[in-house]
Amino acid sequence: MILRQILRLSSLFRSAVSVHVRRNIGLSAIVFNKTKELDPVQKLFLDKIREYTTKSRQAGGPVDAGPDFQKDLNESLARLQRAYGEGDLTKFPEFKFE
Repeated sequence: MILRQILRLSSLFRSAVSVHVRRNIGLSAIVFNKTKELDPVQKLFLDKIREYTTKSRQAGGPVDAGPDFQKDLNESLARLQRAYGEGDLTKFPEFKFE
Protein backbone atom coordinates (compact mmCIF):
# COMPACT_ATOMS: atom_id res chain seq x y z
CA MET A 1 0.00 0.00 0.00
CA ILE A 2 2.72 2.45 0.97
CA LEU A 3 4.78 1.37 -2.04
CA ARG A 4 1.82 2.10 -4.33
CA GLN A 5 1.42 5.63 -2.89
CA ILE A 6 5.15 6.30 -3.26
CA LEU A 7 5.08 5.19 -6.90
CA ARG A 8 2.01 7.34 -7.59
CA LEU A 9 3.60 10.42 -5.98
CA SER A 10 6.86 9.86 -7.83
CA SER A 11 5.02 9.70 -11.19
CA LEU A 12 3.17 12.95 -10.35
CA PHE A 13 6.45 14.55 -9.35
CA ARG A 14 8.13 13.41 -12.59
CA SER A 15 5.33 14.78 -14.75
CA ALA A 16 5.35 18.14 -12.94
CA VAL A 17 9.13 18.40 -13.28
CA SER A 18 9.04 17.48 -16.97
CA VAL A 19 6.44 20.19 -17.69
CA HIS A 20 8.51 22.74 -15.78
CA VAL A 21 11.71 21.78 -17.61
CA ARG A 22 10.03 21.90 -21.05
CA ARG A 23 8.65 25.38 -20.35
CA ASN A 24 12.03 26.66 -19.17
CA ILE A 25 13.83 25.22 -22.18
CA GLY A 26 11.30 26.85 -24.53
CA LEU A 27 11.62 30.22 -22.79
CA SER A 28 15.41 30.11 -22.71
CA ALA A 29 15.46 29.34 -26.46
CA ILE A 30 13.41 32.48 -27.16
CA VAL A 31 15.63 34.63 -24.94
CA PHE A 32 18.77 33.17 -26.53
CA ASN A 33 17.52 33.97 -30.04
CA LYS A 34 16.76 37.58 -29.09
CA THR A 35 20.17 38.21 -27.53
CA LYS A 36 22.10 36.40 -30.26
CA GLU A 37 24.01 38.61 -32.69
CA LEU A 38 22.34 39.04 -36.08
CA ASP A 39 23.55 37.41 -39.23
CA PRO A 40 25.68 39.91 -41.24
CA VAL A 41 23.23 39.81 -44.15
CA GLN A 42 20.28 40.43 -41.81
CA LYS A 43 22.16 43.30 -40.19
CA LEU A 44 22.92 44.86 -43.58
CA PHE A 45 19.28 44.48 -44.63
CA LEU A 46 18.01 46.14 -41.45
CA ASP A 47 20.55 48.95 -41.77
CA LYS A 48 19.41 49.68 -45.34
CA ILE A 49 15.75 49.70 -44.28
CA ARG A 50 16.52 52.15 -41.47
CA GLU A 51 18.56 54.33 -43.84
CA TYR A 52 15.71 54.39 -46.38
CA THR A 53 13.24 55.31 -43.62
CA THR A 54 15.28 58.32 -42.56
CA LYS A 55 15.75 59.45 -46.18
CA SER A 56 12.04 59.01 -46.85
CA ARG A 57 11.12 61.14 -43.85
CA GLN A 58 13.54 63.86 -44.93
CA ALA A 59 12.27 63.84 -48.52
CA GLY A 60 8.63 63.69 -47.46
CA GLY A 61 7.87 60.80 -49.82
CA PRO A 62 9.63 58.28 -52.03
CA VAL A 63 13.42 58.53 -52.12
CA ASP A 64 15.13 59.51 -55.39
CA ALA A 65 11.81 59.93 -57.21
CA GLY A 66 12.09 62.24 -60.18
CA PRO A 67 9.47 64.30 -61.98
CA ASP A 68 8.46 61.31 -64.13
CA PHE A 69 7.45 59.37 -61.02
CA GLN A 70 5.36 62.27 -59.71
CA LYS A 71 3.69 62.68 -63.12
CA ASP A 72 2.82 58.96 -63.29
CA LEU A 73 1.53 59.04 -59.72
CA ASN A 74 -0.75 62.01 -60.43
CA GLU A 75 -2.09 60.38 -63.61
CA SER A 76 -2.79 57.12 -61.79
CA LEU A 77 -4.55 58.93 -58.93
CA ALA A 78 -6.67 60.91 -61.40
CA ARG A 79 -7.63 57.71 -63.24
CA LEU A 80 -8.58 56.00 -59.96
CA GLN A 81 -10.49 59.11 -58.85
CA ARG A 82 -12.58 58.98 -62.04
CA ALA A 83 -13.18 55.25 -61.65
CA TYR A 84 -14.04 55.11 -57.95
CA GLY A 85 -15.36 58.56 -57.15
CA GLU A 86 -14.53 60.90 -54.34
CA GLY A 87 -12.21 60.62 -51.39
CA ASP A 88 -8.51 60.83 -50.74
CA LEU A 89 -6.90 57.84 -52.44
CA THR A 90 -3.55 58.28 -50.73
CA LYS A 91 -4.93 57.46 -47.27
CA PHE A 92 -6.23 54.20 -45.86
CA PRO A 93 -10.04 54.22 -45.66
CA GLU A 94 -11.75 54.58 -42.30
CA PHE A 95 -14.44 52.05 -41.48
CA LYS A 96 -17.35 52.71 -39.14
CA PHE A 97 -19.19 49.73 -37.73
CA GLU A 98 -22.45 50.17 -35.88
